[in-house]
Amino acid sequence: MIDKFLLQLEKLLPNLIAAAIILFGGYIAQHITLRLMGKALKLKHVDATIHKFLMSMVKVVITVIVVVSALSAVKVPMSSILAAIGTAGVAIGLALKDSLSNVAGGFVILFAKPFRCGDYIKVGDNEGTVDIISMLYTKLNTVDNKSVYIPNSTIIQSQVVNYTSEKLRRIEMRFSIPYHEDHNRVMDIIAGVIKADSRTLDAPAPPLVVMGEHGKSAVVILTRTWIHTEDYWSFYWDMLKKVKEAFDENDITIPYEQLDVHTVE
Repeated sequence: MIDKFLLQLEKLLPNLIAAAIILFGGYIAQHITLRLMGKALKLKHVDATIHKFLMSMVKVVITVIVVVSALSAVKVPMSSILAAIGTAGVAIGLALKDSLSNVAGGFVILFAKPFRCGDYIKVGDNEGTVDIISMLYTKLNTVDNKSVYIPNSTIIQSQVVNYTSEKLRRIEMRFSIPYHEDHNRVMDIIAGVIKADSRTLDAPAPPLVVMGEHGKSAVVILTRTWIHTEDYWSFYWDMLKKVKEAFDENDITIPYEQLDVHTVE
């Protein structure tokens, strides 16, 4: 038996060496192809979303071609390989139907472009900056530097909010003042703070400062201001600080919810 095994091994050795060379050469070819492809896509200024998606697709295709070529080198009949691939495809398709729907979802995201790499989005209860859009999932980086992996099929079936797809955003803020305060005076003070900020835009509409609500314990002043998207949070936090400082300078108090209780003797 040992002699027969060694004889068969001697016959198969050239084929095994050829298969090993194909696998090693395929690995090197894959590495070089992906590297050149990455440089070419960067030179063509291809969108980062399409860039990463195409790279992941090409990697899978090259891997399949190399494996099939290696099997052919060891004299596995092509008909058997195709039959095995077909059978495996059916089995894998049934077992991984959810994964296939994720692949389909990846193509939908790629061509519909509801978001791109670098956009800040919200999907369900998850939100963050899009880092990777692969064939199966989309990776988000949260503001506290956590990685969230969302299946593509889930994304295309969910409501997606893209916070950074547009260059401009309108920021809405509310400030409460006591009922006894002169609301016109307060509105003028808030308007002055907003207009004095260089990030405030006059188009597509100038800043709006109006009485927005008669609350339970306060009058609510509503403001709407157009700004560049990248300035959203810095503007928001600065307005809270500057308006509070302006209120303090003008002896305007910020009310708190209170309840008046009347006793009857």
